[in-house]
Amino acid sequence: MLRSLIALATTLALAIPASAQEWASNIVIPQSRVIVRPDHQQPIKIQSVEADVDITERMGSTTLRITLFNPSGRVQEAELIMPVPDGASIRYFELEGLSGDGGARLLPADEARRIYEGIVRKMQDPAILEFAGFGFVRSNVFPVPAGGTQTIVLTYEQLLDVDGDRVDYILPRTQSLGSSGATWTMDVRVRSDRGIATLYSPSHELQLPRHSGASKDLALKVVNAADPGSFQLSLVLGEGEGGTIIAYPDPAINGGYFMLLATPPAIEKGAAKIQREVTLVIDRSGSMRGEKIEQAKNAALQVIEGLDEGELFNIIDYSDTIESFATQPVAKNAESVALARDYVANIRPIGGTNIHDALMEALRQPVAKGSLPMILFLTDGLPTIGKTRETEIREAVARGNAHARRVFSFGVGFDVNAPLLTAISRQSRATTTFVMPDEDVEAKVGSMFRKLAGPVLASPRLTYVANGPVAGQPMRHVLPSELPDVFEGDQIVVVGQYLDGVKTTILVEGDQRDRKRTMEFSFDPKNASARNAFVPRLWASRKIASLIDEIRLAGSDRGAADDPRVKELIEEVVRLSMDFGIMTEYTAFLADETQTDFALGLPMQRRAEADVRLRALGERLGRDAVVQEMNNRQSQESLRANAAGQILYFADAEDGDAVRGREITNLKQVREQAVFNRAGKWIDARLYRMEQKEPDETVEFASARYFEVVSQLAKEGRQAMLADKGDVELLLEGKRVLVRNRS
Repeated sequence: MLRSLIALATTLALAIPASAQEWASNIVIPQSRVIVRPDHQQPIKIQSVEADVDITERMGSTTLRITLFNPSGRVQEAELIMPVPDGASIRYFELEGLSGDGGARLLPADEARRIYEGIVRKMQDPAILEFAGFGFVRSNVFPVPAGGTQTIVLTYEQLLDVDGDRVDYILPRTQSLGSSGATWTMDVRVRSDRGIATLYSPSHELQLPRHSGASKDLALKVVNAADPGSFQLSLVLGEGEGGTIIAYPDPAINGGYFMLLATPPAIEKGAAKIQREVTLVIDRSGSMRGEKIEQAKNAALQVIEGLDEGELFNIIDYSDTIESFATQPVAKNAESVALARDYVANIRPIGGTNIHDALMEALRQPVAKGSLPMILFLTDGLPTIGKTRETEIREAVARGNAHARRVFSFGVGFDVNAPLLTAISRQSRATTTFVMPDEDVEAKVGSMFRKLAGPVLASPRLTYVANGPVAGQPMRHVLPSELPDVFEGDQIVVVGQYLDGVKTTILVEGDQRDRKRTMEFSFDPKNASARNAFVPRLWASRKIASLIDEIRLAGSDRGAADDPRVKELIEEVVRLSMDFGIMTEYTAFLADETQTDFALGLPMQRRAEADVRLRALGERLGRDAVVQEMNNRQSQESLRANAAGQILYFADAEDGDAVRGREITNLKQVREQAVFNRAGKWIDARLYRMEQKEPDETVEFASARYFEVVSQLAKEGRQAMLADKGDVELLLEGKRVLVRNRS
């Protein structure tokens, strides 16, 4: 009987135009939160959302299972609003325990927009404005029993956007998702008869099985699915190698930003495996006594055991003197392994640290033809013997690396020259790993070495060919400036800026085993889309990291603090941080909501510049120096820009030697721009450069002008600027506009 009455009530409700229907006290937006009337005391809560996404070729199917909880002592009614992408259609809708489709109705974006505005006026809450550009599914949800739950299941389908071989999927969600308190889980299945060459999410980390680029059916989980922001996924279809160019237009730079994402061609079956030549360079200075030297010795043996029969190795150990297992790398076999075990067992820590001579000894060894030569260099201290100046050692290693050995550095503990180790590795197409005081050296070295089974593309390089006349390069500010070797499971990621109106062919060339391989990508600026706002943020994050690298390298020279070039680099770091909302450990205070003088601009900028100058230039060793290098590497290698602000490492004196993370929550990105919260007011970061501090216009909440501003922002995809409670000060058509939002 009750079910029949509910079905009848729902049917009658659908006979009334959606804009005229009375709204329940609880308006549930699963991708955001529950919006309630100001006088409502015990609103329904979103307990959990389970999302299952199925993508087959161009068709996307999304199933959301939403569980609501009623904390009150009486039965309540809720109104469900489910923002959905344009072109979506409902395939299935059900209230648990209620047969039939539950009476869900899909409203197009123009009708939904009018309803959004009505809800804002009625509920005195601007949150729903974030979805002003979407249509939505609307349905009554009744009953939600007292102290109990009600579950809704909705499946909608959509034809996905396509750009060449790339298919793009998006599940719209708010950037303030964490405020709902709901738990989210998200599972994705991707299928294509053509094969799946590359998968990429700019918004969330993916947990997926390793695949060769020819898989046709993949299941994956979204890590930390409750992290804020819409879930985005791009997949490139095709077997073997594959890639795509994702671009965002920006008239302010006469072009826009691009990201090249590529998976190199797989190694052909039966192709000869590249032979590795590994030289382990082990610090045996006095400071390595105890557990550290034993772990280092075990790591060396683990690496040697991990080599294939016939691959080459050597061991160089150093303190104030240099010793070696052999005069040059030897082939791995039973005899050489037994001798290496004996040699390693007799390594004893004593003396100082001669980093320069140890590295030069490793670099000058002859290289076997056709092998990939690499050095695993381990140290726990500063150079104290021989050449000790940072610049001198760095330049000597660069000059002396005639055989292009990759130098993978391991800094053990905090008593290392962190910028020196990073520079040595980076200039050789390798990386640095820092081992915290409470971490296992053997585990860290072993983990890194397991990834070095041989690159699928060695010494890759980029070439740009403009299809038409252009002054200079068609691509600018490209990062990284030199591509690292690409190992199995890696993706090639390149970001930069492009010139408007210039079609370009991008070539990625490299060595694969005994042959040259070339990947070719065509880019047309007309394919750039405003929905790819993550691209400029990703570029800004990597650009800031590269500038910090240059500043830290300059810090090895006396007088760098007064160098005009360094001053210019520091100013650019601060400008990019403020414009894009990319918080570093030097500029994190910009998101401190107690800093009410942010709107003055110049004092905050000067403080940030002073912090960069003091720390990036001056801190070369110790915990803080190591943490700076870890942060910088994270920024340079990150594949996504966190919508709630970067999660950084910080060295905290109160935590002893611990390194902890900190999340910045009072800033948000809207498209490619940053908005900071200051004492309850949201401020457009672009305003800090304006000399004028008083608003040109003040707009009152829910007025006719208010919704004109919403409409104007929605055309630019920036309506989320008004979707949080609190006043908003923004730059609109060159004017400073204060919007009085509800607090």
